Amino acid sequence: MATVEAGGGGGGNPEELAVGCMLSIRTTLGDEFEGQVVTFDRSSNILVLQEAPSKAGPGPGPRRNIRLLKANYIKDFTFLGHADDPLDPNNCFLDLAALQAREELAIRQAEADAERIGVGVTSEAQSIFDALSKTLPVRWDKTVIVVMNEVRVSSPYNPDSVVGGTPAANERVKKVLDFERKRLQLRSSSGQ
Repeated sequence: MATVEAGGGGGGNPEELAVGCMLSIRTTLGDEFEGQVVTFDRSSNILVLQEAPSKAGPGPGPRRNIRLLKANYIKDFTFLGHADDPLDPNNCFLDLAALQAREELAIRQAEADAERIGVGVTSEAQSIFDALSKTLPVRWDKTVIVVMNEVRVSSPYNPDSVVGGTPAANERVKKVLDFERKRLQLRSSSGQ
């Protein structure tokens, strides 16, 4: 049992709410929703509610929203009944394959993001890399920007420091690099 003191128009009367109680809640901010009491943290005055499950999301199993609500934001509520314990492990569904796939995707994305950060380069060099990456495939090779796996741009990262690749690729990188350097200079001179 948890004693929850509703704020606002709730009259301030404490109500005994057990884990599993289904409630229809109206907040002082005008939100209305139905949820099941998961727990109440007396020290922070926060009520944890699980909203009704939906099948809106992809994949098997129901998706659930968890709301953390300061009890003093409850304007009023209606007791709808009592349901099973929302934390009962026999009623919980975890799609381990989907969780592992999400983890692997997140790790690959983090590794790809890390590869896009130059080590030992200036913030200007990183800005040039980021700008080039919007229109051309780029990667770092230590402090050298490699564009289209053939053109190399070394410090000070201006058109004169472009080498390698076919003449057409080399000219394209020089043109994009020159444009991006001018754009970065305009941005820095305007104080952004």
